[in-house]
Amino acid sequence: MISSFTDLALIEPIRRALSLENYRQPTPIQAQAIPPLLAGRDLLGIAQTGTGKTAAFALPILQRLAASTTPRGSVRALVLAPTRELAIQIGESFRIYGRFLPLRHAVILGGVGQRPQVAALAAGVDIVVATPGRLLDLLEQGHLRLDGISVVVLDEADRMLDIGFIQPIKRIIRALPRTRQSLCFSATMPPAVAKLCDDILRDPVRVEVTPNAATAERIDQRVFSVDAPNKRRLLSTLLRDRAIARALVFTRTKNGANRIAEQLLRTGIRAGAIHGNKSQSARQRAITDFRDGKLRVLVATDIAARGIDIDGITHVINYDLPNVPETYVHRIGRTARAGAAGAAISFCDPAERASLRDIERLTRRSLTIIDAKGLLAAEVVKDPRPPRSTGNQHHRREAQRESAQRVKPSRAWPRGAAVAAG
Repeated sequence: MISSFTDLALIEPIRRALSLENYRQPTPIQAQAIPPLLAGRDLLGIAQTGTGKTAAFALPILQRLAASTTPRGSVRALVLAPTRELAIQIGESFRIYGRFLPLRHAVILGGVGQRPQVAALAAGVDIVVATPGRLLDLLEQGHLRLDGISVVVLDEADRMLDIGFIQPIKRIIRALPRTRQSLCFSATMPPAVAKLCDDILRDPVRVEVTPNAATAERIDQRVFSVDAPNKRRLLSTLLRDRAIARALVFTRTKNGANRIAEQLLRTGIRAGAIHGNKSQSARQRAITDFRDGKLRVLVATDIAARGIDIDGITHVINYDLPNVPETYVHRIGRTARAGAAGAAISFCDPAERASLRDIERLTRRSLTIIDAKGLLAAEVVKDPRPPRSTGNQHHRREAQRESAQRVKPSRAWPRGAAVAAG
Protein backbone atom coordinates (compact mmCIF):
# COMPACT_ATOMS: atom_id res chain seq x y z
CA MET A 1 0.00 0.00 0.00
CA ILE A 2 1.50 3.32 -1.14
CA SER A 3 0.39 6.05 1.25
CA SER A 4 3.05 8.71 0.66
CA PHE A 5 5.56 9.82 -1.97
CA THR A 6 8.34 8.50 0.25
CA ASP A 7 7.02 4.98 -0.51
CA LEU A 8 7.86 5.48 -4.19
CA ALA A 9 11.37 4.87 -5.47
CA LEU A 10 11.87 8.44 -6.61
CA ILE A 11 15.28 10.06 -6.64
CA GLU A 12 16.17 12.75 -4.12
CA PRO A 13 15.96 15.81 -6.45
CA ILE A 14 12.39 14.87 -7.39
CA ARG A 15 11.42 14.19 -3.77
CA ARG A 16 12.83 17.59 -2.83
CA ALA A 17 10.77 19.33 -5.52
CA LEU A 18 7.61 17.53 -4.36
CA SER A 19 8.32 18.54 -0.78
CA LEU A 20 8.54 22.21 -1.78
CA GLU A 21 5.09 21.87 -3.37
CA ASN A 22 3.79 20.24 -0.17
CA TYR A 23 3.00 17.03 -2.02
CA ARG A 24 2.79 14.29 0.59
CA GLN A 25 0.27 11.69 -0.54
CA PRO A 26 0.03 10.45 -4.13
CA THR A 27 -3.36 10.36 -5.83
CA PRO A 28 -4.72 6.92 -6.80
CA ILE A 29 -3.47 7.15 -10.37
CA GLN A 30 -0.02 8.27 -9.20
CA ALA A 31 0.21 5.41 -6.72
CA GLN A 32 -0.82 2.88 -9.37
CA ALA A 33 1.04 4.28 -12.39
CA ILE A 34 4.43 5.43 -11.09
CA PRO A 35 5.85 2.00 -10.03
CA PRO A 36 5.26 0.24 -13.39
CA LEU A 37 6.43 3.32 -15.29
CA LEU A 38 9.65 3.41 -13.28
CA ALA A 39 10.05 -0.25 -14.26
CA GLY A 40 9.81 0.71 -17.94
CA ARG A 41 6.35 -0.70 -18.73
CA ASP A 42 3.94 0.77 -21.26
CA LEU A 43 0.76 2.08 -19.66
CA LEU A 44 -2.87 2.72 -20.52
CA GLY A 45 -4.32 5.19 -18.03
CA ILE A 46 -8.05 5.88 -17.90
CA ALA A 47 -8.48 9.05 -15.90
CA GLN A 48 -9.97 12.50 -16.29
CA THR A 49 -8.45 15.93 -15.69
CA GLY A 50 -7.91 16.71 -12.01
CA THR A 51 -6.85 13.20 -10.96
CA GLY A 52 -3.14 14.03 -10.86
CA LYS A 53 -2.22 12.18 -14.04
CA THR A 54 0.35 14.76 -15.17
CA ALA A 55 2.58 13.98 -12.19
CA ALA A 56 1.88 10.28 -12.76
CA PHE A 57 3.79 10.39 -16.04
CA ALA A 58 6.05 13.44 -15.53
CA LEU A 59 7.85 12.10 -12.45
CA PRO A 60 8.90 8.77 -14.03
CA ILE A 61 9.96 10.57 -17.23
CA LEU A 62 12.20 12.95 -15.29
CA GLN A 63 13.72 10.07 -13.36
CA ARG A 64 14.30 8.03 -16.51
CA LEU A 65 16.02 10.89 -18.32
CA ALA A 66 18.11 11.83 -15.28
CA ALA A 67 19.52 8.28 -15.20
CA SER A 68 20.10 8.07 -18.95
CA THR A 69 23.61 8.14 -20.41
CA THR A 70 22.36 9.79 -23.61
CA PRO A 71 23.88 13.27 -23.99
CA ARG A 72 21.62 15.90 -22.51
CA GLY A 73 20.01 18.39 -24.85
CA SER A 74 18.74 15.83 -27.36
CA VAL A 75 14.97 15.27 -27.48
CA ARG A 76 14.31 12.04 -25.60
CA ALA A 77 10.75 12.45 -24.30
CA LEU A 78 7.65 13.62 -26.15
CA VAL A 79 4.27 14.51 -24.64
CA LEU A 80 1.36 15.20 -27.01
CA ALA A 81 -1.61 17.22 -25.75
CA PRO A 82 -4.84 18.20 -27.53
CA THR A 83 -4.93 21.88 -26.54
CA ARG A 84 -2.48 24.71 -26.11
CA GLU A 85 -3.57 25.36 -22.54
CA LEU A 86 -2.99 21.76 -21.51
CA ALA A 87 0.42 21.74 -23.20
CA ILE A 88 1.43 24.89 -21.30
CA GLN A 89 0.26 23.40 -18.02
CA ILE A 90 2.14 20.14 -18.61
CA GLY A 91 5.28 22.13 -19.43
CA GLU A 92 4.91 24.04 -16.18
CA SER A 93 4.61 20.74 -14.29
CA PHE A 94 7.89 19.52 -15.79
CA ARG A 95 9.52 22.79 -14.72
CA ILE A 96 8.28 22.45 -11.14
CA TYR A 97 9.04 18.76 -10.66
CA GLY A 98 12.39 18.94 -12.45
CA ARG A 99 13.69 22.14 -10.89
CA PHE A 100 16.63 20.33 -9.27
CA LEU A 101 17.55 18.30 -12.35
CA PRO A 102 19.78 19.44 -15.25
CA LEU A 103 17.01 18.79 -17.80
CA ARG A 104 15.39 21.24 -20.19
CA HIS A 105 11.97 21.20 -21.81
CA ALA A 106 10.20 23.14 -24.55
CA VAL A 107 6.49 23.69 -25.21
CA ILE A 108 5.61 23.56 -28.91
CA LEU A 109 2.18 24.86 -29.89
CA GLY A 110 0.32 26.80 -32.57
CA GLY A 111 -1.31 30.18 -32.34
CA VAL A 112 2.02 31.94 -31.71
CA GLY A 113 5.13 32.53 -33.79
CA GLN A 114 7.39 29.52 -34.22
CA ARG A 115 10.73 31.38 -34.06
CA PRO A 116 11.18 31.15 -30.24
CA GLN A 117 10.23 27.47 -30.35
CA VAL A 118 12.74 26.78 -33.12
CA ALA A 119 15.41 28.62 -31.12
CA ALA A 120 14.65 26.56 -28.02
CA LEU A 121 14.98 23.33 -30.00
CA ALA A 122 18.23 24.49 -31.56
CA ALA A 123 19.66 25.24 -28.10
CA GLY A 124 18.88 21.68 -27.03
CA VAL A 125 16.02 20.27 -24.96
CA ASP A 126 15.40 16.91 -23.35
CA ILE A 127 11.58 16.99 -23.21
CA VAL A 128 9.12 18.34 -25.77
CA VAL A 129 5.49 19.00 -24.84
CA ALA A 130 3.48 19.74 -27.97
CA THR A 131 0.19 19.99 -29.75
CA PRO A 132 0.26 17.70 -32.81
CA GLY A 133 -0.26 20.30 -35.54
CA ARG A 134 2.69 22.58 -34.71
CA LEU A 135 4.95 19.63 -33.86
CA LEU A 136 4.30 18.13 -37.27
CA ASP A 137 5.03 21.48 -38.94
CA LEU A 138 8.41 21.78 -37.23
CA LEU A 139 9.19 18.13 -37.87
CA GLU A 140 8.53 18.52 -41.59
CA GLN A 141 10.61 21.72 -41.67
CA GLY A 142 13.55 19.81 -40.22
CA HIS A 143 13.73 21.74 -36.95
CA LEU A 144 13.67 18.60 -34.80
CA ARG A 145 14.13 14.86 -35.00
CA LEU A 146 12.22 12.21 -33.13
CA ASP A 147 14.50 9.25 -33.71
CA GLY A 148 16.03 9.66 -30.24
CA ILE A 149 12.71 9.51 -28.36
CA SER A 150 12.74 6.92 -25.58
CA VAL A 151 9.32 7.70 -24.08
CA VAL A 152 6.15 9.14 -25.62
CA VAL A 153 2.93 10.19 -23.90
CA LEU A 154 -0.42 10.67 -25.60
CA ASP A 155 -2.49 12.72 -23.12
CA GLU A 156 -6.27 13.03 -23.35
CA ALA A 157 -6.42 10.73 -26.36
CA ASP A 158 -10.20 10.98 -26.62
CA ARG A 159 -9.97 14.76 -27.03
CA MET A 160 -7.24 14.29 -29.63
CA LEU A 161 -9.65 12.32 -31.76
CA ASP A 162 -12.57 14.69 -31.08
CA ILE A 163 -10.51 17.60 -32.40
CA GLY A 164 -9.43 15.62 -35.48
CA PHE A 165 -5.77 14.96 -34.67
CA ILE A 166 -5.83 11.28 -35.58
CA GLN A 167 -3.85 11.61 -38.83
CA PRO A 168 -1.17 13.97 -37.41
CA ILE A 169 -0.74 11.61 -34.46
CA LYS A 170 -0.26 8.61 -36.74
CA ARG A 171 2.36 10.49 -38.75
CA ILE A 172 4.20 11.50 -35.59
CA ILE A 173 4.13 7.96 -34.21
CA ARG A 174 5.63 6.64 -37.46
CA ALA A 175 8.59 9.01 -36.94
CA LEU A 176 9.37 7.52 -33.50
CA PRO A 177 11.73 4.62 -32.79
CA ARG A 178 10.02 1.27 -32.55
CA THR A 179 11.79 0.56 -29.26
CA ARG A 180 10.39 3.02 -26.75
CA GLN A 181 8.17 3.34 -23.68
CA SER A 182 4.65 4.48 -24.61
CA LEU A 183 1.84 5.87 -22.45
CA CYS A 184 -1.76 6.67 -23.37
CA PHE A 185 -4.15 8.56 -21.11
CA SER A 186 -7.83 9.07 -21.84
CA ALA A 187 -10.91 9.97 -19.82
CA THR A 188 -13.08 7.68 -21.96
CA MET A 189 -12.32 4.68 -24.12
CA PRO A 190 -14.51 4.64 -27.25
CA PRO A 191 -13.56 2.10 -29.96
CA ALA A 192 -11.46 4.57 -32.00
CA VAL A 193 -9.38 5.51 -28.95
CA ALA A 194 -8.99 1.87 -27.93
CA LYS A 195 -7.68 1.00 -31.40
CA LEU A 196 -5.25 3.92 -31.40
CA CYS A 197 -3.86 2.96 -28.00
CA ASP A 198 -3.65 -0.69 -29.03
CA ASP A 199 -1.54 0.31 -32.04
CA ILE A 200 0.82 2.40 -29.91
CA LEU A 201 1.21 0.32 -26.74
CA ARG A 202 3.00 -2.98 -26.19
CA ASP A 203 1.76 -5.22 -23.36
CA PRO A 204 0.60 -2.22 -21.31
CA VAL A 205 -0.28 -2.03 -17.66
CA ARG A 206 -3.87 -0.78 -17.40
CA VAL A 207 -4.60 1.76 -14.67
CA GLU A 208 -8.15 2.98 -14.31
CA VAL A 209 -9.35 5.64 -11.92
CA THR A 210 -13.12 5.52 -11.97
CA PRO A 211 -14.67 8.98 -12.32
CA ASN A 212 -16.61 9.98 -9.27
CA ALA A 213 -19.99 9.91 -10.98
CA ALA A 214 -21.71 10.60 -7.68
CA THR A 215 -19.66 13.86 -7.55
CA ALA A 216 -18.19 15.34 -4.40
CA GLU A 217 -20.68 15.91 -1.63
CA ARG A 218 -19.02 19.20 -0.78
CA ILE A 219 -20.18 20.68 -4.13
CA ASP A 220 -23.50 22.45 -3.69
CA GLN A 221 -25.36 21.69 -6.93
CA ARG A 222 -28.33 23.83 -8.00
CA VAL A 223 -30.34 24.13 -11.19
CA PHE A 224 -32.27 27.21 -12.28
CA SER A 225 -35.20 26.62 -14.59
CA VAL A 226 -35.04 29.51 -17.08
CA ASP A 227 -36.03 30.20 -20.68
CA ALA A 228 -33.04 30.54 -23.01
CA PRO A 229 -33.60 34.27 -23.81
CA ASN A 230 -33.38 35.10 -20.08
CA LYS A 231 -30.14 33.26 -19.30
CA ARG A 232 -27.84 36.25 -19.69
CA ARG A 233 -30.03 38.37 -17.48
CA LEU A 234 -30.13 35.63 -14.85
CA LEU A 235 -26.34 35.30 -14.93
CA SER A 236 -25.85 39.03 -14.30
CA THR A 237 -28.33 38.87 -11.44
CA LEU A 238 -26.63 35.92 -9.74
CA LEU A 239 -23.21 37.51 -10.06
CA ARG A 240 -24.35 40.37 -7.84
CA ASP A 241 -23.74 37.89 -5.01
CA ARG A 242 -20.15 38.66 -4.00
CA ALA A 243 -19.84 35.15 -2.57
CA ILE A 244 -19.29 34.14 -6.21
CA ALA A 245 -15.68 35.23 -5.97
CA ARG A 246 -14.22 33.32 -8.92
CA ALA A 247 -16.58 31.73 -11.44
CA LEU A 248 -15.90 29.53 -14.45
CA VAL A 249 -18.86 29.76 -16.85
CA PHE A 250 -19.33 27.07 -19.51
CA THR A 251 -21.14 27.72 -22.75
CA ARG A 252 -21.72 25.51 -25.75
CA THR A 253 -20.53 27.85 -28.51
CA LYS A 254 -17.64 30.22 -29.20
CA ASN A 255 -19.95 33.08 -30.17
CA GLY A 256 -21.96 32.48 -27.03
CA ALA A 257 -18.83 32.80 -24.90
CA ASN A 258 -18.01 36.14 -26.52
CA ARG A 259 -21.53 37.51 -26.08
CA ILE A 260 -21.71 36.50 -22.42
CA ALA A 261 -18.33 38.04 -21.58
CA GLU A 262 -19.24 41.27 -23.36
CA GLN A 263 -22.57 41.44 -21.54
CA LEU A 264 -20.85 41.01 -18.19
CA LEU A 265 -18.28 43.68 -19.02
CA ARG A 266 -21.09 46.11 -19.84
CA THR A 267 -22.53 45.54 -16.38
CA GLY A 268 -19.19 46.21 -14.73
CA ILE A 269 -18.25 42.58 -14.02
CA ARG A 270 -14.62 41.72 -14.76
CA ALA A 271 -14.98 38.92 -17.31
CA GLY A 272 -13.06 37.34 -20.18
CA ALA A 273 -13.68 34.57 -22.69
CA ILE A 274 -11.57 31.74 -24.08
CA HIS A 275 -12.40 29.56 -27.07
CA GLY A 276 -10.81 28.13 -30.19
CA ASN A 277 -11.12 31.31 -32.27
CA LYS A 278 -9.09 33.37 -29.79
CA SER A 279 -5.38 33.77 -30.40
CA GLN A 280 -3.14 31.83 -28.06
CA SER A 281 -1.80 35.01 -26.48
CA ALA A 282 -5.34 36.27 -25.81
CA ARG A 283 -6.37 32.95 -24.31
CA GLN A 284 -3.32 32.75 -22.09
CA ARG A 285 -3.73 36.37 -20.98
CA ALA A 286 -7.35 35.69 -19.97
CA ILE A 287 -6.36 32.54 -18.04
CA THR A 288 -3.53 34.37 -16.27
CA ASP A 289 -5.82 37.29 -15.38
CA PHE A 290 -8.39 34.83 -14.04
CA ARG A 291 -5.78 32.98 -11.99
CA ASP A 292 -4.38 36.26 -10.63
CA GLY A 293 -7.80 37.63 -9.67
CA LYS A 294 -7.90 40.38 -12.30
CA LEU A 295 -10.91 38.64 -13.82
CA ARG A 296 -13.74 37.47 -11.63
CA VAL A 297 -15.44 35.43 -14.38
CA LEU A 298 -13.97 33.32 -17.17
CA VAL A 299 -16.38 32.16 -19.87
CA ALA A 300 -15.18 29.10 -21.76
CA THR A 301 -16.10 26.38 -24.18
CA ASP A 302 -15.30 22.83 -23.09
CA ILE A 303 -12.38 22.27 -25.45
CA ALA A 304 -10.73 25.61 -24.64
CA ALA A 305 -11.06 24.88 -20.91
CA ARG A 306 -9.29 21.54 -21.14
CA GLY A 307 -6.19 21.59 -19.02
CA ILE A 308 -7.15 24.63 -16.96
CA ASP A 309 -6.33 23.75 -13.37
CA ILE A 310 -6.85 26.83 -11.20
CA ASP A 311 -7.23 26.76 -7.45
CA GLY A 312 -9.87 28.85 -5.74
CA ILE A 313 -12.70 28.53 -8.28
CA THR A 314 -15.69 29.05 -5.99
CA HIS A 315 -18.40 28.43 -8.59
CA VAL A 316 -18.84 26.58 -11.85
CA ILE A 317 -21.81 27.87 -13.82
CA ASN A 318 -23.23 25.76 -16.64
CA TYR A 319 -24.79 28.46 -18.79
CA ASP A 320 -25.58 25.68 -21.27
CA LEU A 321 -25.99 22.12 -20.06
CA PRO A 322 -23.64 19.71 -21.83
CA ASN A 323 -25.05 17.10 -24.17
CA VAL A 324 -22.74 14.45 -22.71
CA PRO A 325 -23.46 13.90 -18.99
CA GLU A 326 -19.86 12.92 -18.18
CA THR A 327 -18.87 16.43 -19.28
CA TYR A 328 -20.98 17.82 -16.44
CA VAL A 329 -18.91 15.83 -13.94
CA HIS A 330 -15.68 17.10 -15.53
CA ARG A 331 -16.90 20.69 -15.43
CA ILE A 332 -18.03 20.85 -11.83
CA GLY A 333 -14.89 19.04 -10.68
CA ARG A 334 -13.00 22.30 -11.27
CA THR A 335 -14.41 23.66 -8.03
CA ALA A 336 -14.19 22.22 -4.51
CA ARG A 337 -10.57 21.17 -4.95
CA ALA A 338 -8.02 20.49 -2.25
CA GLY A 339 -10.73 20.11 0.39
CA ALA A 340 -12.38 23.47 -0.32
CA ALA A 341 -16.11 23.93 -0.71
CA GLY A 342 -17.62 24.88 -4.03
CA ALA A 343 -20.89 25.34 -5.87
CA ALA A 344 -22.17 24.27 -9.28
CA ILE A 345 -25.04 26.26 -10.78
CA SER A 346 -26.75 25.13 -13.96
CA PHE A 347 -29.24 26.92 -16.20
CA CYS A 348 -31.83 24.64 -17.76
CA ASP A 349 -34.33 25.72 -20.40
CA PRO A 350 -37.16 23.40 -21.51
CA ALA A 351 -35.11 22.07 -24.42
CA GLU A 352 -32.38 20.92 -22.01
CA ARG A 353 -34.57 18.86 -19.68
CA ALA A 354 -33.49 15.59 -21.32
CA SER A 355 -29.84 16.49 -20.72
CA LEU A 356 -30.66 17.24 -17.08
CA ARG A 357 -32.27 13.83 -16.64
CA ASP A 358 -29.18 12.16 -18.14
CA ILE A 359 -26.97 14.05 -15.67
CA GLU A 360 -29.14 12.98 -12.73
CA ARG A 361 -28.96 9.35 -13.86
CA LEU A 362 -25.18 9.49 -14.13
CA THR A 363 -24.62 11.29 -10.83
CA ARG A 364 -27.27 9.20 -9.09
CA ARG A 365 -28.82 12.18 -7.38
CA SER A 366 -31.74 14.51 -7.93
CA LEU A 367 -30.65 18.11 -8.38
CA THR A 368 -32.43 20.97 -6.62
CA ILE A 369 -34.41 22.93 -9.21
CA ILE A 370 -35.24 26.58 -8.59
CA ASP A 371 -37.68 28.57 -10.70
CA ALA A 372 -35.82 31.69 -11.86
CA LYS A 373 -38.97 33.74 -12.43
CA GLY A 374 -38.78 35.36 -9.01
CA LEU A 375 -35.27 36.62 -9.66
CA LEU A 376 -36.11 37.78 -13.16
CA ALA A 377 -39.04 39.78 -11.84
CA ALA A 378 -36.54 42.12 -10.18
CA GLU A 379 -36.70 45.76 -11.13
CA VAL A 380 -33.98 46.81 -13.58
CA VAL A 381 -32.47 50.16 -12.63
CA LYS A 382 -29.80 52.32 -14.22
CA ASP A 383 -26.70 52.89 -12.12
CA PRO A 384 -25.18 56.29 -12.91
CA ARG A 385 -21.78 55.25 -11.62
CA PRO A 386 -19.19 54.07 -14.14
CA PRO A 387 -18.02 50.46 -13.92
CA ARG A 388 -15.31 49.71 -11.39
CA SER A 389 -11.77 49.48 -12.73
CA THR A 390 -10.97 46.02 -13.99
CA GLY A 391 -7.27 46.31 -13.16
CA ASN A 392 -6.49 45.53 -16.79
CA GLN A 393 -6.46 48.14 -19.54
CA HIS A 394 -8.04 45.91 -22.16
CA HIS A 395 -10.85 44.77 -19.90
CA ARG A 396 -11.30 48.31 -18.59
CA ARG A 397 -11.87 49.66 -22.10
CA GLU A 398 -14.46 46.97 -22.66
CA ALA A 399 -16.22 47.77 -19.41
CA GLN A 400 -16.36 51.49 -20.18
CA ARG A 401 -18.22 51.15 -23.44
CA GLU A 402 -21.40 52.16 -21.73
CA SER A 403 -22.70 52.88 -18.23
CA ALA A 404 -23.32 49.89 -16.02
CA GLN A 405 -26.79 48.51 -15.79
CA ARG A 406 -27.45 46.73 -12.52
CA VAL A 407 -30.28 44.54 -11.38
CA LYS A 408 -31.83 45.13 -8.00
CA PRO A 409 -32.23 41.81 -6.17
CA SER A 410 -35.77 40.56 -5.83
CA ARG A 411 -37.46 39.84 -2.55
CA ALA A 412 -38.72 36.73 -4.30
CA TRP A 413 -35.35 34.95 -4.07
CA PRO A 414 -36.38 31.45 -3.01
CA ARG A 415 -35.73 30.58 0.59
CA GLY A 416 -32.68 28.36 0.84
CA ALA A 417 -31.62 29.15 -2.73
CA ALA A 418 -28.50 31.16 -1.93
CA VAL A 419 -25.79 30.37 -4.42
CA ALA A 420 -22.81 30.74 -2.12
CA ALA A 421 -21.03 27.51 -1.34
CA GLY A 422 -21.47 25.90 2.00
